[in-house]
Amino acid sequence: MIKAIATIFSLAFIGVASLAGSATAADPAGRAPVVVELFTSQGCSSCPPAEAFLTDLAKRDDVIALEFHVDYWDYIGWKDSFAKPEFTKRQKRYVSSLQGRYAYTPQMVIQGRADVVGSHRDDVESVIRRYLAEDPKGPAISIKRKGDVLIVIVGAGTGAGTDPYDVLLVTFDKPHLTEVRRGENRGKTLKNSNVVRELVRLGAWTGKSSKFDISLDGREGDGGCAVLLQKPNQGPIVAAAKLPFER
Repeated sequence: MIKAIATIFSLAFIGVASLAGSATAADPAGRAPVVVELFTSQGCSSCPPAEAFLTDLAKRDDVIALEFHVDYWDYIGWKDSFAKPEFTKRQKRYVSSLQGRYAYTPQMVIQGRADVVGSHRDDVESVIRRYLAEDPKGPAISIKRKGDVLIVIVGAGTGAGTDPYDVLLVTFDKPHLTEVRRGENRGKTLKNSNVVRELVRLGAWTGKSSKFDISLDGREGDGGCAVLLQKPNQGPIVAAAKLPFER
């Protein structure tokens, strides 16, 4: 049974670890990766198949797969150590922007434009293919590291209009294995990939090239990071890039 709830929580932030290398938003053919956000909980018996699917998506270059753990199922017997109120708040904002009736798990939001039950692989793949086939509408994004500083550059582009777009930094961990001892998934060992540890708004993009320097000192997250360019009020994602951390 798909889990559903309607509630709002406050926003908080945490941090990221060191990384190496650089990344840009598009492949040689000019296609930007499609962002897939899974909203899930280790306390939800319907979620493990969707989490396994996200693990497969995380291996692809044409997808940025992000796993957001929500906290509203913690009360049923298992507290999800990766859950954050700000991730629940992000999901609730999607309910509003996508004109849904309620938040549920497992929910995949694709490119900030459509939501699909996260375990329905064929439906998710169909939406991903549709967005990959579109012409890129956003600017190029580059992510590089210099010493202990993460350097993000969002290139110039058209379409910003009068409303600045949100530039978001997301950091995530390497895969986790968790033995669940209580709740609906009691006795199972769950594998979670690209578990989001931080979601931070770096600033605004108004169509001009913009540069952001982010200190990595003392921050968490050992798997990688992504930068998302998203319309205000959590609208569509128009550009994105990802950078794996050094393993």
